[in-house]
Amino acid sequence: MKRIALGHIASVYGVKGWLKIHSNTSPMENILNYPRWILDRDGQLMTVEIDQARPHGKGLVAHIVGCDDRELARSYCGSEITINADEMPEPEDDEIYWHQLESLDVFSRNAEGDNILLGKVSHLMETGANDVLVIRPSKGSIDRRERLVPWLTGSVVLDVNPEKGFIRVDWDPEF
Repeated sequence: MKRIALGHIASVYGVKGWLKIHSNTSPMENILNYPRWILDRDGQLMTVEIDQARPHGKGLVAHIVGCDDRELARSYCGSEITINADEMPEPEDDEIYWHQLESLDVFSRNAEGDNILLGKVSHLMETGANDVLVIRPSKGSIDRRERLVPWLTGSVVLDVNPEKGFIRVDWDPEF
């Protein structure tokens, strides 16, 4: 079963077992829509349930069922917060989850109009202005360069087909 990373446990908060949570979801509170988390700490998996959570400052704090002291809470710090992919709601017709883009082949066209493989999507980054595809070289790619391609649908990103395993972009391979 594929797991999706939603964030991580950053540090302890207070003395009653609460934890500061860093969320990768947008908006950040969406991580709280999943009351059962699979924590991954160096490959060790543990399922926990969240019984209380709330925004705090610019972040979130949460409490795990049965974790009522600071030292026990500290043992969760650094854990990646994941869920099983099938727990996520289906995206709308015009939406796609970032995890669905990872590992897709990315093609562009050269000056002669031939399809060329730039590489595979490694991950995406938020930059503020727009999201960015991080494309790493793969078997059969044009070269061994990593590329950063802006996620601009219609102008740069022309076609996304997770079922067939590719993304087509309008991107100069020399850039």
